[in-house]
Amino acid sequence: MPSRASSPYLVLCIGILAVSSAAILITFARVEGVPAVSIAALRLTFASVALAPFAWTRARGEWKKLAPRDFALALVSGVCLALHFAFWISSLDYTSVMSSVVFVSTNPLFVGLASVLLLRESLRRGTVIGIVIAGIGGALIALSDLQQAGAESLQGNLLALAGAVAVSGYLLIGRRLRKQLSLLAYIGLVYTTAALVLLAMAIALGANLLGYTPLGYLLVALLAAGPQLIGHTSYNWALKYVSATFVTVTLLAEPIGATLLAIPILAQVPSPIKLIGGALILVGVYFAAREETR
Repeated sequence: MPSRASSPYLVLCIGILAVSSAAILITFARVEGVPAVSIAALRLTFASVALAPFAWTRARGEWKKLAPRDFALALVSGVCLALHFAFWISSLDYTSVMSSVVFVSTNPLFVGLASVLLLRESLRRGTVIGIVIAGIGGALIALSDLQQAGAESLQGNLLALAGAVAVSGYLLIGRRLRKQLSLLAYIGLVYTTAALVLLAMAIALGANLLGYTPLGYLLVALLAAGPQLIGHTSYNWALKYVSATFVTVTLLAEPIGATLLAIPILAQVPSPIKLIGGALILVGVYFAAREETR
């Protein structure tokens, strides 16, 4: 049995393994003709429906006691999560899996700054070093992709960057609310809000939610079960025990997992400079993890 102190790190490792498959599943779902916004909406809808019976029976008491301001914050967190998926999933239409996941993983820069300004959390030296090193690695990967894929990749990278900003708000709010809300009460509110926002976006954009192949729906269901219910839920659980900055820096390992899967499955072989960038990301995660352990 892992010790209580090591449990958040073990859970985060499980979460990273789960979310690393997201970009691959999304790519195949797009091949099946499912639009990006429909993938996002169905992913959160499936996850919310699966959670609904448990959240309704076990978390209603917590919701009734929740202050109006905190309830509003949970709704804002859901909106941030919805925007994150809308931007990031769309980015995969324009840039490579590795570059998309790297850019969407730049949120430590935004979370680190906001944690100091809004949550009054101190940034430790090791965490700052980790963010800087990981940021350099991400920049190397992005520049390499721009040279290889051309200007079209810029749109995808910008969409992924917008997804990083949105997910930063989601994680920061989670850091605050998870101190007083159980995991089920928090994700029940946030996932449902995100699902409703994405469903509204899909309808507004004229994206269909019905009529796709069984394989397309299966791929989205796998997204809901793995990257969402296992991956994101693992992050939200860990937010009660470690800082939002540490969680986001740890997520920089996700591009490595996604890239390793993309090599045999999608034949997207990274260049040497991308491999160097990936190595720098792991070094950054190490520094941040060591500082948080202290």
